[in-house]
Amino acid sequence: MKKRCEWPSDDELMLKYHDNEWGFPVHDDRKHFEFLVLDAFQAGLSWSIILKKRENFRKAFDNFDPTKISRYREAKIQKLLNDPGIIRNKLKIRSTVTNAKAFLEIQKEFGSFDKFIWQFTGGKQKLNKWKKLKEIPAKSPESDAMSEELKKRGFKFVGSTICYSYMQAAGMVNDHTISCFRYREVTE
Repeated sequence: MKKRCEWPSDDELMLKYHDNEWGFPVHDDRKHFEFLVLDAFQAGLSWSIILKKRENFRKAFDNFDPTKISRYREAKIQKLLNDPGIIRNKLKIRSTVTNAKAFLEIQKEFGSFDKFIWQFTGGKQKLNKWKKLKEIPAKSPESDAMSEELKKRGFKFVGSTICYSYMQAAGMVNDHTISCFRYREVTE
């Protein structure tokens, strides 16, 4: 049996996400936007709830296409607020539209969101060496800086803790515990 991080427990979706996505360095702008959206919706909820609704989010939010989302009007927002397949939080839904617009501005300025976002870890994955889940922080100086910069650029729901979760998901930090089989696999 493979040795894993403790957090996925025996939940099939969580195990699949841990084994195939979490912590693997992301360099695709659409995937960056997806993780930003999902991490914002996860605030105050469990990640397992988000994973169970992930496909519904993909359908509801046009496969996380920031260009399409940036053009959402009130009718579409109302439709999302009535969609039982997603988290129907008015502030989070509206912030997704706001964030899509800010995301596109960053792409325009830097050529890609990827180029912009990886500057917070010096362009490479930060390799941590945690032995136990309880050692992993909820935020870092890098996530503090990212949060501050994203807020300056108009993003919502990008507090330091959300940014750190995003950095973990996008592989900007390797927070697999050192005994986990994925620890070495996700290292660039």
